[in-house]
Amino acid sequence: MSQTTTRSRSGAEEPSYTARHLSVLEGLEAVRKRPGMYIGSTDTRGLMHCLWELIDNSVDEALAGHATRVDVVLHPDGSAEVRDDGRGVPVDTEPRTGLSGVEVVYTKLHAGGKFGGASYAASGGLHGVGASVVNALSSRLDVEVDRGGRTHAMSFRRGEPGEFDDTGGRTPDSTFAAFTDRSRLSVVGKVAKARTGTRVRFWPDPQVFVRGAGFERDGLVGRLRQTAHLVPGLTLAVTDERGVEGGDEPWHEEFRFDGGIGEYVDYLARGEAVAGTWRLQGAGEFTETVPVLDATGHLESREVDRVCEVDVAVQWGSGYDTTVRAFVNVVATPHGGTHLTGFEQALLKTVRAQVQANARRLKVGGKDGSERVEKDDVLAGLTAVVAVRLPEPQFEGQTKEVLGTPAVRQIVAKVVERELTDLLTSTRREHKAPAAALLDKVVGEMRARVAARVQRDNQRRKNALESSSLPTKLKDCRSSDVERSELFIVEGDSALGTAMSARNSEFQALLPIRGKILNVQKASVADMLRNAECASIIQVIGGGSGRTFDLDAVRYGRVVVMTDADVDGAHIRTLLLTLFFRYMRPLVDAGRVYAAVPPLHRVEVGSGQGKEVRYTYSDAELARVVREAERKGRPVKQPVQRYKGLGEMDAQQLAETTMDVRHRTLRRVRVQDAEAAERVFELLMGSDVAPRKDFIVTEADRLDRDRIDA
Repeated sequence: MSQTTTRSRSGAEEPSYTARHLSVLEGLEAVRKRPGMYIGSTDTRGLMHCLWELIDNSVDEALAGHATRVDVVLHPDGSAEVRDDGRGVPVDTEPRTGLSGVEVVYTKLHAGGKFGGASYAASGGLHGVGASVVNALSSRLDVEVDRGGRTHAMSFRRGEPGEFDDTGGRTPDSTFAAFTDRSRLSVVGKVAKARTGTRVRFWPDPQVFVRGAGFERDGLVGRLRQTAHLVPGLTLAVTDERGVEGGDEPWHEEFRFDGGIGEYVDYLARGEAVAGTWRLQGAGEFTETVPVLDATGHLESREVDRVCEVDVAVQWGSGYDTTVRAFVNVVATPHGGTHLTGFEQALLKTVRAQVQANARRLKVGGKDGSERVEKDDVLAGLTAVVAVRLPEPQFEGQTKEVLGTPAVRQIVAKVVERELTDLLTSTRREHKAPAAALLDKVVGEMRARVAARVQRDNQRRKNALESSSLPTKLKDCRSSDVERSELFIVEGDSALGTAMSARNSEFQALLPIRGKILNVQKASVADMLRNAECASIIQVIGGGSGRTFDLDAVRYGRVVVMTDADVDGAHIRTLLLTLFFRYMRPLVDAGRVYAAVPPLHRVEVGSGQGKEVRYTYSDAELARVVREAERKGRPVKQPVQRYKGLGEMDAQQLAETTMDVRHRTLRRVRVQDAEAAERVFELLMGSDVAPRKDFIVTEADRLDRDRIDA
């Protein structure tokens, strides 16, 4: 057939665009052509999504009451396997296609037992494409089904059913023969009639996934732990046969939780709880128009009554970080949706109403309207898990990251408003005190937000020459270049005097603090703001605190904690790091917080013209320097000078060891360091006594008494 052509403006002939140029992708071809539409990406994230699709199918069996255990195995050859003790994929013939149930599930898009509603009341896999997509993107996929006293098996190569010749080993590179006339579901063994279940193993296709994509154990463990909390009584196990670092022994862990999402909130929450973990449960009905298969296999629109079950667990802590996890039928929805919107709306509405009802006790009600609770005030310190279950939810995309069913918003809002109002207005002793503490916390967050806004507005109105609002004890630098400037937080006035002579006043500012600052791990936001030392630090840094912290408004490029090299200095440094981590987290995330590293000893080696001064930072390093000098026959001046604090150094010594950019050593504080400091401080100085007692009992024998500065 000759091709029709047209002429362009340049006179050259171009082929015309006709229907012959349209491509129609059938079956699983569309999945392999555009995998990102189904799994999001072709890197490790997309590969993990494939594994989660199979896990979700097994968990759906548990949700339906037919499975009690799911095992996930990561094999050394790069494949992954999911096993469950559910009913097993149907092995009989599907009448419309003439294919076995196994082949329909793993080769046909939008096919499965989750559309009609008879097999699964609520499930995670709802589009009928999960298993078939995994199959299409696998160089090999093997399915084994225990059902009816037999073990049935079928294999696929890139979505096509056939048989592998595994005489040389079970690999995707084995010789493969595709079925030509009709597919066969083989019977490969016998099992007890009461035994049922499905085992699926797949090898990711290197033609689809990028090089370096692999299964992440940590992400898998987190997902299984999360699911175990959401499905009480279900055992989920992971075995990594790839071994652990430094050995070939398989790694194994199992999860089973009977406490549900309340136990999950306790796991997620950090710090001291203002109120205990509350469960808000209920259900609501709604009607939606959906296409339903009739007896002849045709789709027709029909009004269907639905039931949405709501289960929410909440706990408020003393901090301001918010952790909210949302789920639909056990599937995480990290980008929220209608269920999360309804939860937040009801939360704000209910708490506002209770604050208004208790306005006299809480002393709120500013005439200018500034004292009005906002969403951020309510969410501060909140750890929550929002879980809903409903048949055939509407998700946005196969990755199921956003719930779109409109009616769910109102149902969740009604349940949360009703249950939370009952708790906040309850006269029972176990509810009354926590409810009052929660309202006090919310009002404290509101006032802190208002105060921070006023302070920020006042700061913006001042011109660069006006510094009267800054603490008088601040010894500021002359430079206004944020990138270059440094703020040293110095322990004590004695160290301040030496630091004043040792610093470069062009770009180094000094802020002395008096002893140990407030333990912000236990204190409320209001107490922290009232504390003179904490308020001075926040004011001098200039970025505000908490949720309103503005990294762009910070006045210094580096903030350096400079404390003595003893136990008290380490304690003060931990207190300061806890303050930064809890109330100025973006400063730590940006890598702009440092800890000075002052020396412990000053060692004079040699004599006369060859005398050398060495600084050491530990007793072990001191002993090493002394041994080295003795080996070389060089005398060491005795006694060796031991610095008890920064104030014992003269200006030259402090400059060359701690402050002079040409010689000093600074240790950048990472987020992990701040988190570790917060955990240690919560253990040793928090309100919960039991963990501290256990720590003292178990760790007493490991105490190094020489490190006690007494």
